[in-house]
Amino acid sequence: MSSTPPSASRSDVPSVDATVAAAPAAAPALIWTALIVVYVLWGSTYLGIRIAVETLPPLASAAARFAAAAVVLALVLRLRRGPGALRVDRRQLGAAALVGILLLAGGNGLVVLAESGPPGVALPSGIAALLVATVPLLVVLLRSATGDRPRLWTFGGVSVGFVGLVLLVLPGGGTDAVPLVGALTVVVGAACWSVGSFLSGRIRMPDDPFVATVYEMLAGALVLAVLAVGRGELVGFDPAQVSLRSWLALGYLMVAGSLVAFTAYVWLLHHAPISLVATYAYVNPAVAVVLGAVLVAEPITPQVLVGGAVIVAGVALVVSTERPRRSGTGSTAEPARR
Repeated sequence: MSSTPPSASRSDVPSVDATVAAAPAAAPALIWTALIVVYVLWGSTYLGIRIAVETLPPLASAAARFAAAAVVLALVLRLRRGPGALRVDRRQLGAAALVGILLLAGGNGLVVLAESGPPGVALPSGIAALLVATVPLLVVLLRSATGDRPRLWTFGGVSVGFVGLVLLVLPGGGTDAVPLVGALTVVVGAACWSVGSFLSGRIRMPDDPFVATVYEMLAGALVLAVLAVGRGELVGFDPAQVSLRSWLALGYLMVAGSLVAFTAYVWLLHHAPISLVATYAYVNPAVAVVLGAVLVAEPITPQVLVGGAVIVAGVALVVSTERPRRSGTGSTAEPARR
């Protein structure tokens, strides 16, 4: 989970289809360029997290990442829109803070923790991405629990996806077995992410998604910093002992994941059909698995291939059958804020 794109299911914004229809037509080449940016950059953030936490404190580095991205985005909004750009009322501020804590401190923070630690304990970045891909499936369950009635094929996709989840984390022998504690940690993080995504479409968020993102990132960064201090991550921490590759990975996460890909995603929401944009949900995990295997030799076992393929198939089925009738209907195409 990397950047913090705006909710695609907020009830206080026009429908995505109406927004796309009203926006100027964009060249297909430009749309596909932006899609590839989202595919690759967001898919690569899981590997970026793994490299960053090699020598950086996990939660403290996540806090620094989101705080820096929030400050940059706030400055851009202030310069482009004037002194009142970030003005919100208390209710909107509280809602954005709650969503940010669930998404970033709960969702992203637990992914960061799962990917930290020595080999055999830390969860490989590709597997983390596959587990996070269950977020649309969890959102469907939340919708059902609150009286919504997703399509029958949607439930079929959820069932397929959770079969893949079981196959992926099923305990097995050998040194390449998926670390169960790390896998369960990511599943809990995905649940936090799902609740935050679900609530973002049902509580009074700031009208401007960019402004909402600033407050979400600030709130998430604050809670992550408090948790990092509580865990003693900064006791004896020496910045001089941090490797160059970890610093570069942190900078990459700040710029590529939390700003560049985020901007591309927001642009796509206004110029491309949501059914096309939402394909990131099952492309990102594939990108993460390939990058992890090629760049840091993460193992791709038959268990990972089968479980991952089933999860991606389930997510693809959900996304393809859940083209939102309105953006306020709680679409499962809620963007993952990595």
